[in-house]
Order: sequence, then C-alpha cells, then structure tokens
Amino acid sequence: MADIDLLVEDDEDVDNQSSKYLMFNLGDEEYGIDIARITAIEELPQITTIPDMPNFVKGVINLRGKVIPAVDLRLRFGIEEREYDDRTCIVIVSVDDSTIGLIVDIVSEVHEIKNNDIGPPPSFKNTSGKEQYISGLAKKGEEVKIILDVEKIISNEDKAILEQEKNG
Repeated sequence: MADIDLLVEDDEDVDNQSSKYLMFNLGDEEYGIDIARITAIEELPQITTIPDMPNFVKGVINLRGKVIPAVDLRLRFGIEEREYDDRTCIVIVSVDDSTIGLIVDIVSEVHEIKNNDIGPPPSFKNTSGKEQYISGLAKKGEEVKIILDVEKIISNEDKAILEQEKNG
C-alpha cells in the first residue's frame, strides 16, 4: 500500500514541477520560450542581408565573432512587419546543433509556470499559421500565455538553408 502512495505522490510532483519561460511580445500577443533553449538576449545588432532567403530570414548577425542567422518572428508567423525600434531584441536560441536569433518586439520578463498550468495547443485543420509552432497554452492568473516550440519555428529545410548561407 505504501508503494502505491509513493507513486501517486511522484505523479503529483511531476504535475507541480514548473519551468521558466522568457516572455516576449509580438504586437499585442505575449509568447514564451523555455529558458533552457535561450543562450542570450541582445539589443538588435546590425543585420547583414543575404540574398535569396525566405522573407522571414532578415540575414545574419555577428555576435562575439559567431555568425548567427536572424529570423523575424513577426514575419515567420504571418504578422504584419513593423519597423525595428530601441525595444526590439534578438533572442539567441539553440535548436539541435544550430544557433539562431529570433527577432521580437520586446522582451518582458521570465515567468515560472507549472506543468499542470499548460494545456495542449489548439487543434486546427489548417496549420499554415503560427498555431503550428505552439507547444501549449499556459494559464497565468487571468491571462493566457502562448508557449512556443522553438524546434518547430525553424524547419529542417530552413536549418539547412541557414547553415549553408552562414558557412558559405
């Protein structure tokens, strides 16, 4: 009987575990990325444009001697482009063996969110928009935060193109 109680307690501990998410805005929507994926948050540096890239790939940046592709999340999600300003940031993330910069409107804060406060992403028949990049919806007080799956933001095809341009 004690063994069963221990299993139940372990399951409850898993549900009560929490992760930290960096929250940022694109327009009026707030999104989050697991901070375990983030290596840096920087002011937007000069971007070197590379021809024949998808429209959401703004080019590459030089970050402490490392060339990193810069992806505008607004354009990746089909949100109207806007001029960059002094609040625009680039969030440097690790995806598999790649490092990519994600351009966001503004970084807000880090939230600790319990696993049981994150529900599944919405289910749509046509996933041509940003919903295909959502890993879950988090309840934080009265608000809902959109949690992104960084690996799905950049497809394998995109990674191959970015690596090729970065290296050559």
